[in-house]
Amino acid sequence: MLNRILLATLILLSLNSFATAQTELSDIATWTVDIGRDYRITPNVTYSTASNYECKLDVYARRNTESPSPTVISIHGGGWVVGKKETAILWLLPYFEMGFAVVNVEYRLAEVALAPAAVEDCRLALQWVIRNAEEYGFDTTRIVVTGGSAGGHLSLMTGMLNEEAGFDAPKGWYRTNPPLEVAVIVNWYGITDVKDLLSGPNRQDYAVSWLGSLPNREEVAERVSPLTYVRKDLPPILTIHGTKDGLVPYDHAVRLHEALDGVGVANRLISIPDRGHGGFSKEENREIQKEIRAFLREHGILQ
Repeated sequence: MLNRILLATLILLSLNSFATAQTELSDIATWTVDIGRDYRITPNVTYSTASNYECKLDVYARRNTESPSPTVISIHGGGWVVGKKETAILWLLPYFEMGFAVVNVEYRLAEVALAPAAVEDCRLALQWVIRNAEEYGFDTTRIVVTGGSAGGHLSLMTGMLNEEAGFDAPKGWYRTNPPLEVAVIVNWYGITDVKDLLSGPNRQDYAVSWLGSLPNREEVAERVSPLTYVRKDLPPILTIHGTKDGLVPYDHAVRLHEALDGVGVANRLISIPDRGHGGFSKEENREIQKEIRAFLREHGILQ
């Protein structure tokens, strides 16, 4: 009889503990509840108008912070021909969790304007972030620019260019203090040699569409290729790329890595064996995020 009473008591205690556990919030659940209070959202801010098109961005600014926040500028992919900023937002959750301000950027696609319009737009988005840093609490010394595929390419171009490259607005109109610089680039399988995709075994329709029928398209392709701008004063660059990528050759990542090593730029290539254009497993993505955090910590973005 005593054993039955003891057993019944243990069952009741277990059920009560289980019920209590179901009503308590885990750390991640608590974070999802708090994030709406911790951020203020300003959607669809027009940062530039060109080709009768309003280039827009969304701002997720930190509330009630004692000091400016590290800031990530996200540039969506889509081969410069498709895509919207909203499709990238869930991939930015790790940056929200790390306490970043987030700026999610849209730009002119090929149907609106051919190359190099998207590059010009993303440089203007960087300018907008720097010019509006005080209002939104952006730390201009800790700007990270990131994106995947064409967004990776545009992230590289945004962070690697200087005013001598000739993509920025005329002097006096765009000049900012501090200058148009970023602290780190996180490149997910971005194109680094656009000319390579216009013909031959690596030809891609999306690249041909972006350059269109420009009479000097090979010259433009070289001008919009990150490999053209490798030099020793670049920010640290982290690249993630699958070794069997059929849309952006893995060789693009390898050549960028080797070129950066050659001039002494801090960089790292994370190669994902036997993976294609993204589509990494949960485990692979988790390891990549660990590497990203370590890279940001190493270069003073995370404190």
